[in-house]
Amino acid sequence: MSDKIKRITTPLTKEKVESLKAGDTVYLSGIIYTGRDAAHQRLVDAIENGNRLPFDLKDQVIYYVGPAPARPGKVIGSAGPTTSYRMDDLTVPLLNLGLSGMIGKGSRSKKVIDGMIKNKAVYFAAIGGAGALIADCIKESEIIAYEDLGPEAIRRLKVENFPVVVVIDSKGNNLYETERKKYERK
Repeated sequence: MSDKIKRITTPLTKEKVESLKAGDTVYLSGIIYTGRDAAHQRLVDAIENGNRLPFDLKDQVIYYVGPAPARPGKVIGSAGPTTSYRMDDLTVPLLNLGLSGMIGKGSRSKKVIDGMIKNKAVYFAAIGGAGALIADCIKESEIIAYEDLGPEAIRRLKVENFPVVVVIDSKGNNLYETERKKYERK
């Protein structure tokens, strides 16, 4: 694992993606978008029907989160990551349109990892259980699509020094596998 913290500002271009390795700690700043399973289903339906998407996926990052309501004076409520495999069946069409980063928690399917390698994308893990701390990194939040989904609506977030770890890099190196192997009994 890398001891060096990398600071990345979105958009997350392919060059930036290729510079990231599994195990890197990254502080993300700039614009990211939120989306969970219901929003992903609508995005994929729009793609399949030839409809316009609510934002251009190229070089963007989607954070799998359904934030809690904001308390008075706050931009957003607790914003901890959602388990990522729930989006696996709906991820590859987004990768094919240029999505370059995803933030969540937990493992990903082989199909998603293959799509990441093909499209040069990266999967970041955010710390589960740290939703209130993560919310402090979110400086602006605006619902841009599917408001009827409530917490699962797509939001455009402006983040500063949002802490994540590269779990799966664009070459398919997977921290969940490599680190687990270190502790297996021989």
